[in-house]
Amino acid sequence: MLYEDNHVIVVNKRPGDIVQGDKTGDKPLSDVVKEYIAEKYNKPGAVFLGVVHRLDRPTSGIIVFARTSKALPRLNTLFANKEAKKTYWAVVKNAPNKKQDTLVHWLKRNPKQNKSYAHINEVTDSKKAILDYKQIKKLDNYYVLEIDLQTGRHHQIRSQLSSIGCIIKGDLKYGANRSNKDGSIHLHARKLTFVHPVKKETITIIAPPPKDPVWDSCN
Repeated sequence: MLYEDNHVIVVNKRPGDIVQGDKTGDKPLSDVVKEYIAEKYNKPGAVFLGVVHRLDRPTSGIIVFARTSKALPRLNTLFANKEAKKTYWAVVKNAPNKKQDTLVHWLKRNPKQNKSYAHINEVTDSKKAILDYKQIKKLDNYYVLEIDLQTGRHHQIRSQLSSIGCIIKGDLKYGANRSNKDGSIHLHARKLTFVHPVKKETITIIAPPPKDPVWDSCN
């Protein structure tokens, strides 16, 4: 747990966890958190937990859940209006041409492939995608980018970085040569700043990346 009060609970998702139940039938993170709440607070019966947003299964990092029906619609609005500031870390094989830049693409989603394609110009059924990145570290074989999202599109970071040749480590779907052994990709939701839905105070949360040699060398 990264943060917890009566209305909000924030967890550091491990790569491989699904946030909400899906067709795989695997146990979702939402159920794990419900069990944690039931046990910690000795709650009989059903535990309320609202899913506010998601992360791709192979991605790690910050996930916010609502603990009350009062907080859920407020958090939903906050995220829908892009009032929650999200910062990611990505480990990529190739250095970007510019150490710092803003990427603007039009993303078109292919549901059958569960993949989004980045276009320079608008195409039919595409959505505008904007992110800011900067190179924050050079590792032995990789580069670490810090990314601030201006929009929240399907596979946005993965697709946009791939389109400029900065393929995320382990991301076979977007061009990596090899997968990571655990099926993860080196994309991590590192930091989140948002206004608490009830207390109205600004909260900033930072999540440590998973433990592995590459992530360990990022700190």
